[in-house]
Amino acid sequence: MTEAGITGSGESPYQRHPGADITTESVLTDAAARALRDAGRGFADVDGLAVASFTLAPDHAVDLAWRLGLRLRWISEDTNGGGSGINMLGHAVRAVTAGECRTVLVLAGDAFPPGRFHELVTGYNRATTEHLAPLPLDGPNALFALLTQRQLRRHGLERADYGAIAVRQRSWAAHNPGAVYRAPLTIEEYLAAPPVAPPLHRYDCVPVVTGADALLVEADPGPGGVRVRAMGTSVNPDDQDGDGLVTGIAGIAPEVWERAGCGPEDLDLVQVYDDYPAMVLAQLADLGLVPDGDLRRFLHTRWESLPCNTSGGQLSAGQAGAAGGMHGLVEAVRQLRGQAGQRQVGARLAAVTGYGMVLYRYGALGNLAVLEAV
Repeated sequence: MTEAGITGSGESPYQRHPGADITTESVLTDAAARALRDAGRGFADVDGLAVASFTLAPDHAVDLAWRLGLRLRWISEDTNGGGSGINMLGHAVRAVTAGECRTVLVLAGDAFPPGRFHELVTGYNRATTEHLAPLPLDGPNALFALLTQRQLRRHGLERADYGAIAVRQRSWAAHNPGAVYRAPLTIEEYLAAPPVAPPLHRYDCVPVVTGADALLVEADPGPGGVRVRAMGTSVNPDDQDGDGLVTGIAGIAPEVWERAGCGPEDLDLVQVYDDYPAMVLAQLADLGLVPDGDLRRFLHTRWESLPCNTSGGQLSAGQAGAAGGMHGLVEAVRQLRGQAGQRQVGARLAAVTGYGMVLYRYGALGNLAVLEAV
């Protein structure tokens, strides 16, 4: 048995309106090349591959491996949306630790030419196709509008409270050359934005982009690498019969903290899956970062000083389909390796969450990874 860790990361530039020559294969290949270059490796060094993508179809991971000229000893394909990144990282670490392979390329990304995103959200799963699309409800905005209404009432929140999240993440994005939205956002602009699905307005919803993210997992990462201290996943937790304001992360967080040998108070950095501001708050609470449960107090006391979603998150950087579950991991790795430029926070210990696979109401899968700079 050998220790495995992350030695490289890469992100193919996110684009709101890609050219006709940009394909899912091209952005995945570009992200892969960037991660390998970051680690000082080449495609010939790769003997393991994990892929998540909604739009690679009809191709699969094995087809991409063939197109990249990879000769592999291990391969995996994940279809769990925002939970795919941490899922694949866990599989890759275990494969390397067990000696099945030595160098795993972990990839996620999508390309969205005109009309493709509409096809994806209307045919996302059977629940969507049979029960939501006929209404019609395109995408998850209406579902998360209901969840946001519920959170507003339960915690006595106002729209301006959510605006604090969007504004703060935009200020991080200003220092991220890869974010699609970098211009400053004021609370006045946030409140004046046009409605999408009340109470959600423009800046509450992630911008859909084309792009990809990649990590390289290797044996014995050594100084400059990133170690995975602990991970956990929850699928269809008991609270799926609840109201969605508590995710499956709440159930796994205590055991992940125990295995990691730390607690939420020890974190230098947090990257939570931010498809909507309400989910940022829900996951921060599930991690134990809001111990008294008072979300409004948290926003007015701790939020501004907490290094959270330091890339700008998906709300400002963009959501590249299945790469949404990898974006936070790539940012955490960059921060832990001192590669985050002007937004560098000097982190040694980070937590990253994943959240995905919306069924009828909200995500059926949540996961958590605790990462540490070697």
